[in-house]
Amino acid sequence: MNGPLSSAMPSSSARKNAEVYSFLESLIEKRESEIREIEEMVLRYERRVQKEEQAYRAMSTLRRMLTGRKPDHHIAVEYIHYVKKPKEKARLLREEIERYRAMLEGTLPVELTE
Repeated sequence: MNGPLSSAMPSSSARKNAEVYSFLESLIEKRESEIREIEEMVLRYERRVQKEEQAYRAMSTLRRMLTGRKPDHHIAVEYIHYVKKPKEKARLLREEIERYRAMLEGTLPVELTE
């Protein structure tokens, strides 16, 4: 009686391993694309700020006096929102990718919840 069941088990576990492997690979790809999107967003923000600064410096003194600039605390809040928090999220995603790669290599056990 145990013969048919025991022969079915290895194929079932092999199929589960293949599913886990492909799932981890897709998760890694997804996280890497999220990191690329975050880095692009940060670069766009930094370019925009640099262009604004160049435009401000190119103005005449009178025009600069009339135009004014953003207060420093606004600039700091923008930096936190557009640069610091996204970079922190990218760092966490990189750590998550490293955990997934460790699972693929077998150095970290894969935990499946059903």
